[in-house]
Amino acid sequence: MGKKEILVQTKNLSKLYGEGSSVRALEDISLSIALGEFLAIEGPSGSGKSTLLNIIGTLDNPTGGDVVIGGVDIGTLKGDALADFRREMIGFVFQLFNLVPTMNSLENVMLPLLPYQRNLKFNLKERARELLMKMNLGERLNHLPGQLSGGEQQRVAIARALINFPRLILADEPTGNLDTKIGEETVRLLRQLNQEQGITIAMVTHDAMVASQADRIVHLKDGRLLEQTA
Repeated sequence: MGKKEILVQTKNLSKLYGEGSSVRALEDISLSIALGEFLAIEGPSGSGKSTLLNIIGTLDNPTGGDVVIGGVDIGTLKGDALADFRREMIGFVFQLFNLVPTMNSLENVMLPLLPYQRNLKFNLKERARELLMKMNLGERLNHLPGQLSGGEQQRVAIARALINFPRLILADEPTGNLDTKIGEETVRLLRQLNQEQGITIAMVTHDAMVASQADRIVHLKDGRLLEQTA
């Protein structure tokens, strides 16, 4: 077997919060994520998992170190260039779903690309409808989030993460607000997207059973990378 192509590379990543007696959220994190890999980032609350994911997702800046995604050093991107890169490369799935309560399922899925609709090479509404159908939500297109179950809301959120044809999905505790059965279904769905579409997934979790579904697990504690499990 040949060497796997690396999609995400962090090198000596650190993150400090506050001034003076700073809180060190991350310390010297060097991590590679292969193209097409399903990676779990596991650790207790406060270990730096979400901070690491947010930095990889370009939602936060590191205090030190570098992040390279798809061969691009994201530290060199600013303003619109950074926003364009994020929009074209990355999809996000959050624990709290982050759906707009006054928008129906179809509108929520379309939302990230609505400002760019004129420049898209595909029909945004049809793409959103197609994704929701694949999520078995064809009868929920016009339902508001408050009319959906937790599992249905998370499937809408996953459809929204896919709207831009991302190469990388970052999932932050995607099962955290779901019961065990629905949580397992959510992880199976992510695994299916990974295997069938080749989407690279990095998933943060504190749940060892959820993490065990990934190709590889990295363990964080107190902002440090402890070990990696194949």
